[in-house]
Amino acid sequence: MPNSSEHALQPMNRQHIKQHFSHAAPSYDEAAILQKTVAERVDERLELTTVEVKTVLDIGAGTGLLTEKVQQRYPQAHCFAVDLSLEMLQQAGKRLAQPRFKSCKVLQSLVGTCRLTRRWANINRSALINADAYRLPFANGSVDLIVSNLMLQWCDDPDAVFKEFRRVLRPEGMLMFTTFGPDTLSELRQAWLQADPQNEHVNRFIDMHDLGDALIRSGFGQPVMDVEHFTLTYEKPIGVLKDLKAIGATQANQDRAKGLMGKQRFTKMLQAYEQFRREDKVPATYEVIHGHAWAAQEIIKGPDRNRSGLIEISLDEFARQTRNK
Repeated sequence: MPNSSEHALQPMNRQHIKQHFSHAAPSYDEAAILQKTVAERVDERLELTTVEVKTVLDIGAGTGLLTEKVQQRYPQAHCFAVDLSLEMLQQAGKRLAQPRFKSCKVLQSLVGTCRLTRRWANINRSALINADAYRLPFANGSVDLIVSNLMLQWCDDPDAVFKEFRRVLRPEGMLMFTTFGPDTLSELRQAWLQADPQNEHVNRFIDMHDLGDALIRSGFGQPVMDVEHFTLTYEKPIGVLKDLKAIGATQANQDRAKGLMGKQRFTKMLQAYEQFRREDKVPATYEVIHGHAWAAQEIIKGPDRNRSGLIEISLDEFARQTRNK
């Protein structure tokens, strides 16, 4: 993958990821506290944009947490919830089939077999698309807005995904996404490092600067990146693992250790996690990267460009500048 980060991603097993999310679909909403909160953050940021939206994709939609908000924000737009897991989309269908929404339609196995054409104009406003972010069944330049909430960390080649996003976006269309950064699950990573230093048990996450470079390499312009940190707390370390299992989060590297790890190492990891206990709770830290960019060429492209003009701004400053335009 063309990035120079020390946190370079390892190849991931897409089938493994799909299976875990499919299995977790019924329990996902109950455990997805952080995902719900970040979806609300994305919706707040959409309030600050002026892009005209007729067609919007929610990629990695899961159970439709963000799709629901996007459809409410753009009630006249065609909204497509796209996910690798059909079982997740079936859960999304239940949410989006509520009375305030028109009924949803599940379209399976569309990758490589359909394109966004005139016939889409007659379908319901919300539709569920079972497809991979690497291969979207939409025509070039057919989409006004792409949103993606905490999906990108499950892709080992952000350049390829961003290029696919760029392909389907119309000129001046917008991408808004969130993903996890390198500090995510730092406590769990350190605990496993002490218990089992020979094997990697926590996925690696790319930092926001490398994501910004990947956006520009993929043909996006004016990327804006910032970070929020969230801390969830638990009575015991095992609670962290139970929540991760409930939302389908898994160690997905293709070269992960196979077979049972043994009770001794697992117990040692739980004991090592206790070093982080504060005020009778153990934390789980999540670094959430927010990014948005436009389907327009950057003036100065490439990872070796002069970064002296790079400006990082707060959400408040972003809001002020947007409203003054």
